[in-house]
Amino acid sequence: MKARAMLVFILRRLFTIVPTLIAMTLIVFVIMQAIPGSPFDPAAYGGNDIDPAALAAIEARYGLDKPLHEQYLNFVGRALRGDFGESFAQRGRTVNEILAETFPVSFHLGIMAFLLALGLGVPLGIIAAARRNSAIDYGVTLITLLGISLPNFVIGILLILIFSLLFGLLPATSVRWESPQTWILPTLALGLGPLAIISRYTRAGVIDELSNDYVRTARAKGLHEYLILWRHVLRAALLPVITVAGPMFAAIVTGTFFVETIFGVPGMGKFFVTSVATKDHPMLMTLILIYGAFLALANLAVDLLYGVIDPRVRLADIADKKRGVAL
Repeated sequence: MKARAMLVFILRRLFTIVPTLIAMTLIVFVIMQAIPGSPFDPAAYGGNDIDPAALAAIEARYGLDKPLHEQYLNFVGRALRGDFGESFAQRGRTVNEILAETFPVSFHLGIMAFLLALGLGVPLGIIAAARRNSAIDYGVTLITLLGISLPNFVIGILLILIFSLLFGLLPATSVRWESPQTWILPTLALGLGPLAIISRYTRAGVIDELSNDYVRTARAKGLHEYLILWRHVLRAALLPVITVAGPMFAAIVTGTFFVETIFGVPGMGKFFVTSVATKDHPMLMTLILIYGAFLALANLAVDLLYGVIDPRVRLADIADKKRGVAL
């Protein structure tokens, strides 16, 4: 019965993803259409005017002469078949070709940054909570405050100044993404902010659980502090961490403009910005579609992990848990 309820829950959530993604792309499409000018008119970018007949011919080639609702429906129809059309800015190239080159790089960088954030953030938060008000706790708190306060492009510049220019230990650019040495600095720049957030959530969750009655009862029975922390406290304390980790994962594996630009990473993060400036509708709508899909699937994974981490959590309680974390 439990497996059936889980399957129904998953199918229901997957069914709601489709209208959500359609709504996201529709909003982006409407906003992009509200921006005046044609994406193929050089005058819109400070160039000379183009012959109206030539401009009309180019727009007709890309289907921009059709009514707006037909343009949108054409994009959705192609997207359902896995074809996202041609890029307006990258002439002669399809969106699929661009994504095939750039998405694996952004995904690789995001995975490394996410693993760094989880692998160090959770232990640091646990240690800080277990050594509350000690020098270790103050040190971890200082590190997390710096990680949250400093934007990732500032962290990236500092890393280049220290490890590339000052000591010459690591390359400053990651254009040649095949070399593992080029992965280190962008991974640190992208992962330190999430690491700080995860560490703070872990510390707060562990401290909150340590004040509960069941912990005092376990201590009164003589149970070792290590067993209390790892067998009982950590499970419940990780629920807020899992909640923030889902959207965080979706954000960093779909590309980041600043880190990829600073280190010259050949990822797709730059297209989130350049596609707006160049009015590249197919590219931007596809990127939003990818991000929305990752976000929806990450949230679904978070909901399923609730029951794995803490079996006391029922499917009906998931929404309440997430609202509590958000508050």
